[in-house]
Amino acid sequence: MTFEEVLPQIKKGAKAVRSGWSGFELYIELRDEIGTSDGTFLQVTPYFLIKTSDEGYSMFSPTVCDILAQDWKIVNVD
Repeated sequence: MTFEEVLPQIKKGAKAVRSGWSGFELYIELRDEIGTSDGTFLQVTPYFLIKTSDEGYSMFSPTVCDILAQDWKIVNVD
């Protein structure tokens, strides 16, 4: 799938990954809120996070190669 094809699904809460990635990258997701120290959430400008196999998250900005790639797929995460 192309990035244009997966983006509407990501906007609805789906998680996606490129099959060409090494496997360290588990999926990307779109967030539109951040948690605060008192347990509440603040609405923010939407941003991408990438989940990695070391249980971490990092900011994700798609590169031109990511945007033009045709190996995107939706992943099911439980």
